[in-house]
Amino acid sequence: MDPRIREHAEIIANHSVDLQAGDNVVIRAPPAAEDLVVALHEVVGAHDANPLALTSNSRFERAYMRAGEEFETPEHHLALIEETDVYIAVRADTNVTETSDVDPETNAARSQAAQPILGERLSKRWCLTQYPAPANAQLAEMSTEAYAEFVYDAIVKDWGAVRDHQAQMAEILDPADEVRIVSGDTTDVRMRVDGNPTLNDYGEKNLPGGEVFTAPVRDSVEGEVLFDKPLYHQGREVTGVHLRFEGGEVVEHSAEKNEAVLTEVLDTDDGARYLGELGIGMNRDIDQFTYNMLFDEKMGDTVHMAVGRAYEDTVGEANERNESAVHVDMIVDMSEDSYIEVDGERVQEDGRFVFEE
Repeated sequence: MDPRIREHAEIIANHSVDLQAGDNVVIRAPPAAEDLVVALHEVVGAHDANPLALTSNSRFERAYMRAGEEFETPEHHLALIEETDVYIAVRADTNVTETSDVDPETNAARSQAAQPILGERLSKRWCLTQYPAPANAQLAEMSTEAYAEFVYDAIVKDWGAVRDHQAQMAEILDPADEVRIVSGDTTDVRMRVDGNPTLNDYGEKNLPGGEVFTAPVRDSVEGEVLFDKPLYHQGREVTGVHLRFEGGEVVEHSAEKNEAVLTEVLDTDDGARYLGELGIGMNRDIDQFTYNMLFDEKMGDTVHMAVGRAYEDTVGEANERNESAVHVDMIVDMSEDSYIEVDGERVQEDGRFVFEE
């Protein structure tokens, strides 16, 4: 076994989820990630915790959604998560387009039915991570070996140093009232963030980490955004996404490719047309786009915004939390002809932060 796999498992246990003796641990992973699941069982055993492995498989999901017509919350699944202390989800695909022939409306209905499970899962100690599987390497247009190097460079690192570096941006954003994002002549959007905490993601719930993020005040977003990096959602590539906001709501939208997928996301529920997250990518070991949002949203010199659900920890008591069954991130390249303003002061220009030499 590649020794980096064991390092990956140790980081998950000791850094990401703070594994404790007696914890009930669910490990949800596809067969392609078997080596990491084995390493996680070794680490869980060494901590005197209790593992349960669940197999995730996109073929299973496709078969179920294409056969089903109505979806209800599976109470047995919810009960399992209620009794869980730690939830570890591993991504590793054998076919990244397996669910591409599932109707977007069906995907949206399934997401709505699973919302109580997701809410319960997010209340636990959890981690979402990636195993370098061949299909993900292929989507990234990389060899399997090169993709493994890319994944482990982004994951196996000094997360304490990452925390300290990103804290400089978190300290700017946390007390702020307003943020403005400008990129070329296609993106100019303002939003209030006053009263909403800024979080420093250094490899805890998401591994890899590498972003600073918060939630916009729900009705405050004004302007337009062209997301110039592709979105890969429900096994489909969506490109050239353009959104226009008024009073926080998406009032116009378009996409150059697969606009119907974008429309179905926005039509999922009332909250899907509002932003739930503003994130600033700061992990410069993620130096290329790979069609994997777990990595892509953390790329240095990028900003991402998510329509849909706001994370509870990013919304202050005085502000309304945006609720939705979806949380879909989209990325703006900020490396050229771009800047971020916080309360009227430029804090990043063409990818360089004011605290960087």
